[in-house]
Amino acid sequence: MECIITIELGTNAVRVYAFDLKGNTIGSLKGYCPTFHSEPNYSEQDPDQIFITMLYVLKNLLNDFVHPQKYKVSTICFSSSMHSLLAVDKRGNPMGKAITWADSRADKEAAALNGSALGKKIYHATGTPLHPMSPLTKIAWMKNNENEKFKQVSKFLSLKSYILQQLTGEYMIDYSIASATGLLNIHKIKWNTDSLKFAGITAGMLPELVPVFSNAGKLNKAYQTSLGLSAHTQIVVGSSDGCMATLGDGINGEGTATITVEDSGAVRVMSDKVLHDEKQRFFNYLLTEKRYISGGPTNNGGVVFEWFTRQFGDFKNLFDIEYSMQELINEAANVPPGSDGLIFLPYLLGERAPIWNANARGVFFGLNIKHDKAHFVRAAIEGILYEIYSIGKTLAQHRKIDSLSINGSFGTLPFFAQMVADIYNKPVRLRQNYHSVSYGSYLLSATKMGIYKSLDEAAKSVELTDLVTPDKKNNKSYNAYFKIFERLSTKLANEFADIAALQRQ
Repeated sequence: MECIITIELGTNAVRVYAFDLKGNTIGSLKGYCPTFHSEPNYSEQDPDQIFITMLYVLKNLLNDFVHPQKYKVSTICFSSSMHSLLAVDKRGNPMGKAITWADSRADKEAAALNGSALGKKIYHATGTPLHPMSPLTKIAWMKNNENEKFKQVSKFLSLKSYILQQLTGEYMIDYSIASATGLLNIHKIKWNTDSLKFAGITAGMLPELVPVFSNAGKLNKAYQTSLGLSAHTQIVVGSSDGCMATLGDGINGEGTATITVEDSGAVRVMSDKVLHDEKQRFFNYLLTEKRYISGGPTNNGGVVFEWFTRQFGDFKNLFDIEYSMQELINEAANVPPGSDGLIFLPYLLGERAPIWNANARGVFFGLNIKHDKAHFVRAAIEGILYEIYSIGKTLAQHRKIDSLSINGSFGTLPFFAQMVADIYNKPVRLRQNYHSVSYGSYLLSATKMGIYKSLDEAAKSVELTDLVTPDKKNNKSYNAYFKIFERLSTKLANEFADIAALQRQ
């Protein structure tokens, strides 16, 4: 019997799944990865800690589920979060921690591009919004602020490129992850000359560009032995978590969109056409040639509710954050939609779509003497989902959206899913005990193996069995409060900038 292993290098966790060739889950495990915030606008991770966590989780999954049932691992397919940046020296050693998507230290570099003719040209070539999230601006920040270190850099990698190099010795980056860097021309599928010049690097300082179906090299013998894997096991470079979640939910063409609420969040559509927006509010990332995942990301998804829980949850078990989250949700369920006038702007990590303001900050607005803890909990959840709705509302100006799917650890919670249906006033499809990113990686691997003739056929095979329908009365309440949320998000721009400036002093 053969099986497919998928490995997701997420921001908060490494998730490893094993699937049989029919797409049934054999087993899954995850290991958590910390993010370090040495400054308010810094978000970094230790690449070697992530690598060790990945090996540990993979080995346990193999020993617990795969080897005992005599499965032969035919393929290991990778996915990862986007926008990470790791500088390595000529020996391939990390020159510090990896900078994640949530890091906003490059706000000045992004501001220098925003509104300029060069910035507009780069955006239309790369499909990546001009924001501190992008490796383009992060590299430029290093050039401007850590020039001596910058001069010693041999290559700039994504975290996935680093992990693959550790496993196989090859430096590679797939079209999908590369298309989220701000450095790739998505129309020509070549490194973009204007981006390279702005960053101050050459194409030789980046990994080799390869399609998502590519083999990433042969697994090093030491790992073959320690993991009990064959030298013939294919290591597939794979794609980004966002692209895999979209594929895993079966999204393709007009009428459907998918929402992810994990540590961050996003609203995405898939098409064979780039989504053109003169205001540069959306991303257009490649899955394969002429297949684009378009939409908008938020920095402030489940990570905000997790932060809220750590500050205000009742921890009966010190490490059981999921139990504490559910307890808070139970409290929030007793508060009516709209939280009796308490509105939360969830911008703890600045914000990407649709306001693209790295200086944005979190705000509770409308507080009165009758509000209690439960109101704060519900307002926090509503604020996260209002922000995601603001992305979908903007996206709907360009693409028809009749129904939604939802995925992610937070998105598939029944309370979250019902609120999404109510806020959007649209039916929401999902499936419990289902992980869209990992299943998307399975579909990509199965297509490479010939189980499906194409990714279109693979996407059509997806069945999301659960349907959540909207409550029109709740939708009316949410609409009224959302309008205030939307105005506050832009009206406070000057105050956001002022307080960010004070923190930089």
